[in-house]
Amino acid sequence: MGEDYFGFSWIRNENRKNITIYINNPADISVIVIYFLVVLVVGIWAMVRTNRATVGGFFLAGRSMVWWPIGASLFASNIGSVHFVGIAGTGAAAGIAIGGFEWNALVLVIVLGWLFVPIYIKAGVVTMPEFLKKRFGGQRIRIYLSVLSLFLYVFTKISADMYAGAIFINQALGLNIYLAVVILLLITALYTVTGGLAAVIYTDTLQTIIMVVGSFILMGFAFNEVGSYENFKDRYMTAIPSVVGVNISEECYTPRADSFHIFRDPITGDLPWPGLVFGLSIQATWYWCADQVIVQRCLSAKSLSHVKAGCILCGYLKLLPMFLMVFPGMISRVLYTDEIACVDPAECDYYCGASVGCSNIAYPKLVVDLMPNGLRGLMLSVMLASLMSSLTSIFNSSSTLFTIDIYTKIRPKAKEKELMIAGRVFMLFLIGVSIAWIPIVQSAQSGQLFEYTQSITSYLAPPIAAVFILAIFCKRVNEPGAFYGLCIGLLVGLARMITEFAYDTGSCVSPSNCPTIICGVHYLYFALILFSLSCILILGISLMTKPIDDKHLYRLCWSLRNSTEERIDLEEDDWTEDQDSDSMQTEEVHEDPSCWKKAYNWFCGFDQGNAPKLTKEQEAELKMKLTDTTEKPLWRNVVNANAIILLTVCIFFHGFFG
Repeated sequence: MGEDYFGFSWIRNENRKNITIYINNPADISVIVIYFLVVLVVGIWAMVRTNRATVGGFFLAGRSMVWWPIGASLFASNIGSVHFVGIAGTGAAAGIAIGGFEWNALVLVIVLGWLFVPIYIKAGVVTMPEFLKKRFGGQRIRIYLSVLSLFLYVFTKISADMYAGAIFINQALGLNIYLAVVILLLITALYTVTGGLAAVIYTDTLQTIIMVVGSFILMGFAFNEVGSYENFKDRYMTAIPSVVGVNISEECYTPRADSFHIFRDPITGDLPWPGLVFGLSIQATWYWCADQVIVQRCLSAKSLSHVKAGCILCGYLKLLPMFLMVFPGMISRVLYTDEIACVDPAECDYYCGASVGCSNIAYPKLVVDLMPNGLRGLMLSVMLASLMSSLTSIFNSSSTLFTIDIYTKIRPKAKEKELMIAGRVFMLFLIGVSIAWIPIVQSAQSGQLFEYTQSITSYLAPPIAAVFILAIFCKRVNEPGAFYGLCIGLLVGLARMITEFAYDTGSCVSPSNCPTIICGVHYLYFALILFSLSCILILGISLMTKPIDDKHLYRLCWSLRNSTEERIDLEEDDWTEDQDSDSMQTEEVHEDPSCWKKAYNWFCGFDQGNAPKLTKEQEAELKMKLTDTTEKPLWRNVVNANAIILLTVCIFFHGFFG
């Protein structure tokens, strides 16, 4: 890693080859300026038309969203710049198997919409830790999950996405990576901090359109260079760098024999098929069915049918990354073999500043070298769109977790306005920690960014997935079982993660000397082992302790999902949306705010008029509407039929590329 990354130089390492500023022509600059203006207009429009003055309005868009922005936002929140850089890079290094990570989601989004979200809606929750609090009672699981989720966001999402976006800007503009990160964050934070979830979802929809259109154009240019699919396969298998160094094993620079197969050998494969099918499904269950970023979008839907339709749209969009990211990344290796497939540490550092490998620059290299003026600016906009859409989603959801689940414990009497400010300030803290973690991201997992994010998830997420699955589908599970299962599972996962980073993950040229008994188990197999251990602990401890009465579980688990009896919460909510509303009104009624104060309040969504005081009957009616999961028979049948079609398409693609 070049020394300038820790300093304040404005450009990247001068010792590196091809320092070219590509985005320096009127066509590219015009496209980027137009893009930012359109995003700004959409964000401001969303801010103006939605109510951001309450927690429900800011964090759940008032539960008024329809299916197509939800589906687009699910896709955009998931597909960040780490996908363009990381999936394309791993594709360049190891072939198409990484695309199986994307197609696994086709099944999980169906599980999300049909099994998990109905329970979350009936429970009437805003956050995932809040659901566990209702399900198990007590505060320790809720706070534990909030803190762990925030750690996961820093380690696997925010820092990786920022680094991936900075790689692209570093390639296109020659800027120092940290300067690029700061510029990106200033733009991204502007409408996240001010606009709330509605602004994020509507801008995500715009980003999705830009991402898909721009990526299709680049794929067309890439295949135009290599010809037919068969010709592409032949050329990829012979893409070997000219400089291979001394005493470097042939397997480090020769394309894998199984490069064009998703399902690989269970023992010798880099992504063994049992791990890809079962281990990946465990961490994907956490991500798609129990992660705040994803579930929050579903909870903003106006009805359950809109949730399901949004999930199906997201599923169809998730078919695309194999063709829009993996294949172009592999074509980049064909066209720029010496740079993308370099193995000699000195050569790699010369090309991209990372001695462990340069596969991460596969997609950016393709964009800056292959695209004509104007279209290159469009593709930079695509990368910015993917980065900003995922970062805004994470910032909003992180703010929600911190505000609802942690800050209200510190300040139980906090007013609405204070909670809004606390959530926004916390985003700034999160950004600082994430920037500090970027150097670790750069060198982990042989420089393959997507592999890094998946391995960290495999070490930390399986216990959470186990708790949510058992909480919903096994009513016998109780609080001691869930808490101690989470804690012991976390310790086992941290032991593997810390050991791996202590020994360094190494690379093919200089393998890590981490003990085989610890690091020799593939991370997807480790996820399976950790999930099984967590389930055994949770069930075992639960069976040895007192069960929870059914009266506390109505509509909180699958077997009692249709109960009509009134649920008696194990613990009363310690904060509600209308808390201190009277005191807020009396506090502000005596003073006429200045123009600056009014502008500030509008910008942050604090002052949009006092909502009328609801009667008890109106409050009960509103609560019933927010927890309603009924569907019109016609639309229920339509979404069910589409779910079957989506699963059929999923099976076909796995069979064809398996």
